[in-house]
Amino acid sequence: MTATGADVLLLDVRTPAEFETAHVDGAVNVPLDRLQAHLPQLTESAPGQVVLVCQSGARAGTAQAMLSGSGVSTSVVMTGGMNAWLAAGAPVVRGRQRWSLERQVRLVAGLLVLVSVLLSILTPWSLLVTAFVGAGLTYAGASDNCMMGLLLARLPYNRAAATDPAAALAQSCQR
Repeated sequence: MTATGADVLLLDVRTPAEFETAHVDGAVNVPLDRLQAHLPQLTESAPGQVVLVCQSGARAGTAQAMLSGSGVSTSVVMTGGMNAWLAAGAPVVRGRQRWSLERQVRLVAGLLVLVSVLLSILTPWSLLVTAFVGAGLTYAGASDNCMMGLLLARLPYNRAAATDPAAALAQSCQR
């Protein structure tokens, strides 16, 4: 991929399902939870600049730290991620529409709280689930690291049918 005369690798670290829903043309999908396995390939064959993309910027920031630790110092995070890209009306490749990971987290957290509050009629111990969800959301807000989101990202629903980050990286880095 070429941008302003420089070789650029647009690396999308969202889940395959998020990537399938909408992505920047030419982007390569290497989900954050699989990035560590592909760091050697990236350090050997990445072009001059690596632009990291996620939904809002948080996962891309984590990916940038991983890349920096592996010797790739030419990476930048796309400010605002796909949210900003879409808000700007920039072109995207659209596929099957799926729920974003953030929306899934909100649904699961809400359902856990609702069910545990309803169950508290039978046993007050169920309120511990509500406290656990509240603590998790507080941690996610303070650290910008959502453990529930990381767990949900591993579900089959959040995996595209056939993703091969190694092949996509090899093809993209040959351009």
